[in-house]
Amino acid sequence: MDRRPDNRDQIRGFLATRRAKLAPEQVGLPTSGRRRVPGLRREEVAVLAGVSTEWYTRLEKGHISGVSEEVLEAVAQALQLDQDERTYLFDLARAARPTRRAPSRRKDVQVPPRVQWLLDSMTMSSAFVRNGRQDIVAGNALARALHAPVFDSPTTAQHGRANIARYIFLDPGSKQFFVDWDEAAVATAALLRAEAGREPHDRALRELVGELSTLSTEFRGRWAAHDVRIRHDGTKRLWHPEVGGLELTYQSLDLPVSNRTVYDLTIYTAEPGTAFEDRLTLLASLAATQPEETHSTDQPR
Repeated sequence: MDRRPDNRDQIRGFLATRRAKLAPEQVGLPTSGRRRVPGLRREEVAVLAGVSTEWYTRLEKGHISGVSEEVLEAVAQALQLDQDERTYLFDLARAARPTRRAPSRRKDVQVPPRVQWLLDSMTMSSAFVRNGRQDIVAGNALARALHAPVFDSPTTAQHGRANIARYIFLDPGSKQFFVDWDEAAVATAALLRAEAGREPHDRALRELVGELSTLSTEFRGRWAAHDVRIRHDGTKRLWHPEVGGLELTYQSLDLPVSNRTVYDLTIYTAEPGTAFEDRLTLLASLAATQPEETHSTDQPR
């Protein structure tokens, strides 16, 4: 039985939006006359990839099953895909291949005690673990204090688990907490898009995307952009209700917790010697005086 997910819409949207982002002069092609649509034409991508226009047109319509890795690589180079985008394209191709048995999908598992001990040992950094759907599944005391607006959000109360994507797109307060809200929204939608490529059989992920698409016009616009992000690090500005403005560096790392499950470990810290370090230290001291809480969330679903 063929259990391939129908991901032709994802393939069409992704390739078309990448093509639209490239101007002829960016790829060494001459520009001639006015263009009805932005970006490269299909025939131009075909020339750059070394395939026929008919073949590339069929690929952009979503017929990716059976395409060799060499040809996919040529298309990735023609469209100047970055590493995350290339990985996503190959994930889409892998999902489209015929299979007689349902592929194993990543299962949510309970965070092992050793991981919680690791989180709790980082007293001066906010550290939390999330799955690919942006559920926060574990964290230390400072993570709970730093992200108090997320944990205290009605979106968390409604679903029983803090979810960063729901908070950003469905809680109006997120635009105050995330100073650079638009940047956070773009990154979050791109992270979910990459997860959809990796885990096409994840029903909970499809339901989350459907919920956000139904309830948030801002999510719909960013989802339609087909942007992809896998690696996540940089600087983030937050406005915390107890300590005010914070500018923190953050780094996300893969965290394997079983043979099949890889979560994301995200660590926030402040630059030493800055006012932001003082404010983060104050927040850590406030967190330490709070009653002991269970930092792991509910059982995996």
